[in-house]
Amino acid sequence: MIAPDTLGAFFAAHPDCVQVSVTQTAGSAPRGAGTDMIVAADACLGTIGGGRLEYEAIAAARDLLADGAGSRDMAVALGPDLGQCCGGRVSLSLVRLDASARAAAVERARQAAAALPRVLIMGAGHVGRALARHLQHLPLACTVVDDRAEQIACVDAAVQTRLTALPEAEITGAPAGAAFVVLTHDHALDFLLATAALERRDARYVGLVGSATKRARFESWHRDRAAGSNLDGLTCPIGTAAGSDKRPEAIAVATAAEVMAALAGRSEAGAKGMAADG
Repeated sequence: MIAPDTLGAFFAAHPDCVQVSVTQTAGSAPRGAGTDMIVAADACLGTIGGGRLEYEAIAAARDLLADGAGSRDMAVALGPDLGQCCGGRVSLSLVRLDASARAAAVERARQAAAALPRVLIMGAGHVGRALARHLQHLPLACTVVDDRAEQIACVDAAVQTRLTALPEAEITGAPAGAAFVVLTHDHALDFLLATAALERRDARYVGLVGSATKRARFESWHRDRAAGSNLDGLTCPIGTAAGSDKRPEAIAVATAAEVMAALAGRSEAGAKGMAADG
């Protein structure tokens, strides 16, 4: 998904442009229906999957701009037409965007951004900042929360930041279905924040940085203060796919994969539940 501010800036710099949209697919295809990208004479934003399909679509969009035409449809058999190994078929719509269409596209992007899953990174230390750098590229609304101004200032990812003396309020105020990754500079604060996230009972992911020993200590601490509370939703340690590699970047990329898997799993479960209810 293209961020609305990024899209608006692109339109301001390249007002004469074409939106290339995947309208239908059959068989194996690089991206699904609803995927789009914006093509100008000398720039592009977004992707419909790369490869030969995208190359041909960009060329067709630029031909449309050069010809002064308003729209064009393309139907492509990826194997026979382009030699791509996907083997499916893709239908594309190419539409030249006037001012009202560009404004509508930015508004749709804003609405889509508002509906993105929320991820709160509780702690702006080395792992938190590395995790934010990975998540900034994914279809998520990510916020890094910390009570230390100097650490918040070090966040270099294109995500939201929140400097607050009450980080637990950010957890209680988060929307339903949010994901929480707890990795502050203080074990006691970690325990308080992880408990707050678990007690919501609607979190898609609750991760706590640390070791198996830290988990055992947290479980003991938590049982004494929240009798009967369920710890099944806790992931601790986080980023175990990184194995013995304890570098912040390695833990962060493995944790990002855990968060995305949890979000996808919950989405699929919710869809099945709604289908069953219907």
